Amino acid sequence: MIEITRRHFFRDCGYGLGKAALASLLVGNARGAEPVRAVDPLAPKEPHFPSKAKAVIHLFMTGAPSQLDLFDYKPALAKLEGKPLPPEVIKGQRYAFIRPDAAVLGPQFKFAKHGKCGAELSEMLPHLAKTVDDVCFLKAVHTDQFNHAPAQIFFNTGFSQPGRPSIGSWAVYALGCATKELPAFVVMSTGAGISGGAANWSSGFLPTIYTGTRFRNQGDPILNVSSPAGFDAALQKDTLDLVAEMNKKRLGAVGDPEIATRTAAYEMAGRLQTAAPELTDLRKEPKKVLDLYGADPDKPSFARACLLARRMVERGVRFITIYHEGWDAHSDVVGNLRNNCKVTDQASAALVADLKRKGLLDSTLVVWGGEFGRTPMVESNPVLGRSLGRDHHPQAFTIWMAGGGTKPGVTLGKTDELGFHPAEGGVHVHDVQATILNQLGFDHEKLTYRHAGRDFRLTDVFGHVIKDAIA
Repeated sequence: MIEITRRHFFRDCGYGLGKAALASLLVGNARGAEPVRAVDPLAPKEPHFPSKAKAVIHLFMTGAPSQLDLFDYKPALAKLEGKPLPPEVIKGQRYAFIRPDAAVLGPQFKFAKHGKCGAELSEMLPHLAKTVDDVCFLKAVHTDQFNHAPAQIFFNTGFSQPGRPSIGSWAVYALGCATKELPAFVVMSTGAGISGGAANWSSGFLPTIYTGTRFRNQGDPILNVSSPAGFDAALQKDTLDLVAEMNKKRLGAVGDPEIATRTAAYEMAGRLQTAAPELTDLRKEPKKVLDLYGADPDKPSFARACLLARRMVERGVRFITIYHEGWDAHSDVVGNLRNNCKVTDQASAALVADLKRKGLLDSTLVVWGGEFGRTPMVESNPVLGRSLGRDHHPQAFTIWMAGGGTKPGVTLGKTDELGFHPAEGGVHVHDVQATILNQLGFDHEKLTYRHAGRDFRLTDVFGHVIKDAIA
């Protein structure tokens, strides 16, 4: 008996398979067949339910600020300074650069209560202290990752490895774009670099039209938007019209959604040649507004980025992420916080106040925080030149939200007396993601995209909306 293998099948039936394939192609292009039509992937869409927020501004403090020196005052740490934490507290924990039995480092700054809500803040946040009655603090957030790149990607995409869509991409995929003049999802960076890189704002397996658009700090906001020298408007229009017509025909023939993405990118680039320079010209802003943020209209800064974010929201941009790198205080946590708070505190508080002044805070969700927190224990390593720093701490850290239908003037969650673990009201990063989508009008369990044979979502199979944070 001769064994029939797959090779025999393809050898003997090759002509038949070829005929079948040709027939399917001919049928697809036969007269009367419905052609593939270009569908605008950025057309506005309805959410699952009425939304509280129409836009999100995420102030991502990459490197991870020390919650123990800014938000979560623990006098017990001062009493234990120089001694190791009790073994039962640290058992089973992993750290990037220190031993679990490292000595305790107490709070490095004075704390005081502020506003009608009595929120307790470090002296390093004098501007936020004036805005606490508009802010919702989450003081017991925890994550699964304890190194920067995986933790940043996890916060932004719900997964620790590159390849998944970012939360901004999910938002634009779900809601579409509210403006034809600017990208729906904009990314800015004001620090020394981002460990997780472009994976933080990638569209992953979603069509690339939903990828975040990076705005530069100097020169043209977006690379290759300006026309080269000697390329006049008439020639540019003729060229783009020809390319658009060719792409339209190709789309009708093969139906590849990436062709629609390319067409939309060309069209957006043309509109950006006018819209982007107008957006980024801050010299038209009143002096009192520039002073509020502490922004120089002609110099790149975190303050300038925050003011640009407010202007983007006014013009219909859906999702803006500002990355400010530099909080990774493995050494000299005091100097690190002084420098970074000097750069970010005024502008962060000004953004909330300015959105409120403009009547935009109710419809704009502002989120502030890093990828994880810092340890109660000190990091000291003479070989690496480190002293009086703090290591990575994923078990408990603080973020805050404002606007977008969140409760103002509340503090949710509490850590233990050593600031090590959540003691009550603990929330996971997936819960934060679910809450952001909820404020945009989406059930995080139902917002899915089918890829590789299964439905994916931002929060995977996890996450709960933080109901106590919703007004």
